[in-house]
Amino acid sequence: MNSEKNRNKYHSNVLKIALFATGVSGIVAEYILSTLASYFIGNAILQFTLIVSIMLFSMGLGARLSKSFEKHIVGYFILTELLLSVFVSFSAIVSYLVFGFTNNSWIVIYLMSIIVGILIGLEIPLATRINDNFESLKTNISSILEKDYYGSLIGGLFFAFVGLPYLGLTYTPFVLGVLNFGVSLWLFLVLRTHITAAWKRSLSIAYVIVGVGIFIGFAFAKPILIFGEQQKYKDKIVFEKQTKYQRIIITKWKDYHSLYINGNQQLSTFDEYLYHEPMVHPVMGISPHKKNILILGGGDGCIVRELLQYDEIEHITLVDLDPEMVRLARQNKIFLDLNNNSLNSPKVKVFAEDAFTYLESDTTIYDVIFIDLPDPNSVDLNKLYTREFYFLCSKHLTQDGSLITQSGSPYYATKAFYCIKKTLEDANYYTLPLHNQVLTLGEWGWIIGRKRPFGQKELQAVNLENLALRWLNKEALKQISSFGQPLIDTSGIEVNTIISPVLYNYYRQGNWDLF
Repeated sequence: MNSEKNRNKYHSNVLKIALFATGVSGIVAEYILSTLASYFIGNAILQFTLIVSIMLFSMGLGARLSKSFEKHIVGYFILTELLLSVFVSFSAIVSYLVFGFTNNSWIVIYLMSIIVGILIGLEIPLATRINDNFESLKTNISSILEKDYYGSLIGGLFFAFVGLPYLGLTYTPFVLGVLNFGVSLWLFLVLRTHITAAWKRSLSIAYVIVGVGIFIGFAFAKPILIFGEQQKYKDKIVFEKQTKYQRIIITKWKDYHSLYINGNQQLSTFDEYLYHEPMVHPVMGISPHKKNILILGGGDGCIVRELLQYDEIEHITLVDLDPEMVRLARQNKIFLDLNNNSLNSPKVKVFAEDAFTYLESDTTIYDVIFIDLPDPNSVDLNKLYTREFYFLCSKHLTQDGSLITQSGSPYYATKAFYCIKKTLEDANYYTLPLHNQVLTLGEWGWIIGRKRPFGQKELQAVNLENLALRWLNKEALKQISSFGQPLIDTSGIEVNTIISPVLYNYYRQGNWDLF
C-alpha cells in the first residue's frame, strides 16, 4: 500500500515538473515571438500586446479542445509536450527564413503564436486529468496551476536576464525546446505503464526524430539565421548581435560600412558626416558657452568626434541605453576608425541608461544638449520626444544653453517633423529647423531649441574656421536652414505628450515608401 502511494506521489511530482517546464517554456515562447514580431514588424508595445493576447486566446482554444480527448490521455499529453518542444525550438529559425524571402513574416509569427498557445492550453487540462489518478481533487488543480505559474516567473526572469542578453534569439528557443524535450522524455519513461504498446512505439520513433532534429537545428541555428537575415540586406553582414535592447547589424559595401538597429539604418561610413556635421556645428556655433555637453543617444561616437574639435569643452556626458553599442564604438575597429577613438577621450563619461530616467536623477546643468535618438516609431520611444521630456531637458540647460534633436525627415514624415517643432515650442523653446540631404538616408532634419529668441542672424554668424569639416561651410548654413512650404497642411498638428502620443501616429503615417 505504501509502495503504491509512494509511486503515485512520484508520478504526480514528475507530472508537476513537466507543468513547471511548460510554464517556463510557455512564457519564454511568448517573449520570443513578441520580440521577433517587434523586430520584423515594428512597434514593440503593439506586438507584445497582440502576441500575448493571441496566445492567451489560443490557450482557451486548447483547453476547449482537450475535452475531445477521451482515451490515451497520457499519450496525448506527452505528444503535446513533444510538439511544444519542436515549435519553441524552431520559432526563430522559421521566422528568420520567412523574413528573408517575403514581407509576410507576420503571418508565420502569429500562426506560431496560435499553435504554441493551443498546445499550452491543452497541457493543463490533460495534466489535471492525469493527476486525478494520483492526487485528490482538493490538491490536484491548485498544485498543477501552481507549478505552471511558478514556471512562468522563472521563464520570465530567464528570458530577461539570461536568454536574450547572452543566448540571443539564436539559442534561447533551443534551450527551452531541449528543456521541454528532456522533461517529456522523463515523463514518458515514468508513465510508460499508462501507455499502450502502439503509443509507445509511435512516441519512441517521434523522440528519435525530434531529438535528432533539435540537435541539427541547434548546430546550424546561427548560419541559418544569418542566411535568412542576409536576404533582407543588399550588402554583406559582417557583424550581428542581439542585445538586451535591440538587434545590431553592420554591413559592408566596398570599403564602407552601414549600421542597422532593429532593421533600420542608422548611419553609413560613406556619408555620415552629412548628418553629424549639420547636427553639431550650427548649434555649437550659436551657443556662447561650451564647457559642459550632454549627448542623449549617439552611442556610435560620431557626435563626440565632432565635439572634440572644440578646446573650450571640459566635459562630455554621453547617455546611451545599450552598453553593447558603446562597447562597439570603443573597441570595434570599424567604429574606432569612424569616430577617431572619441569615446575613449578623458573628457568623455558614458552612462548606459535610459535618457528619461537619467535626466530625472541627474542634477548637472549643461551648456548644450544633443538628442540623437532613434525615430519615434514606437510608443516607448515616443516619450523621448514629448513636451514632458523637453521640459526635463530645459531644467538641465543654462539660461543661454541650446538643445538640438534629430527630428526625422521633413519630407518623408512631414507631420512628425513639425510635431516635434511644435512640441518644443510648447515647452517654451524658441526653435530653428534644419535639414540636409544624407545620400544613404534621404532628406533628414533637426530642430534647435533655445530659451532665448534667436534666428537666421545668429546662425549665419557661426564661425566654422579652424574646424576639420568635410562638407559644412558658410554657404551650407544658408542651405540647411532654408525651407519651402510644408508638403502637407500642418495647421492642425497637435503637441506630443506622454498621455497623448500623437507623434508616434504621425511618424507611422509618413511617406517612407517614397524613399
